[in-house]
Amino acid sequence: MDEKIFFNQGNVRVSNSRFIVDGQTYAMSNVTSVKSGVTPPDRGAAIIIAIIGLVCLFGSGWVFVAGLVALAIAVLTWIGSKAKYSVILNTSSGENQALVSEDKPYIANVIASLNEAIVSRG
Repeated sequence: MDEKIFFNQGNVRVSNSRFIVDGQTYAMSNVTSVKSGVTPPDRGAAIIIAIIGLVCLFGSGWVFVAGLVALAIAVLTWIGSKAKYSVILNTSSGENQALVSEDKPYIANVIASLNEAIVSRG
């Protein structure tokens, strides 16, 4: 049977027989299902910096200015924190997080391709 390619972008390739990501190869015959996962962004540092900035706003002179700078850094840190999306493969040996990206549509495309590969396998 010829190998049919469902997805091939960068270091990720999905075919009816294999799923290759970052040099790791998964046999599609061992994959029972696939799902997405989401890891929320860690914004703890932004919150701590904001609290320090708010406390500094009660000072005067350079302390007040330092508080404004800290608040600006906290806002930029908060905005820069992104959720991470992942491809989770279910196999007979359990779940395996195979691919992680901040690009949600990219992960959705990979999952759709993996589902097509599972269906085509029969």
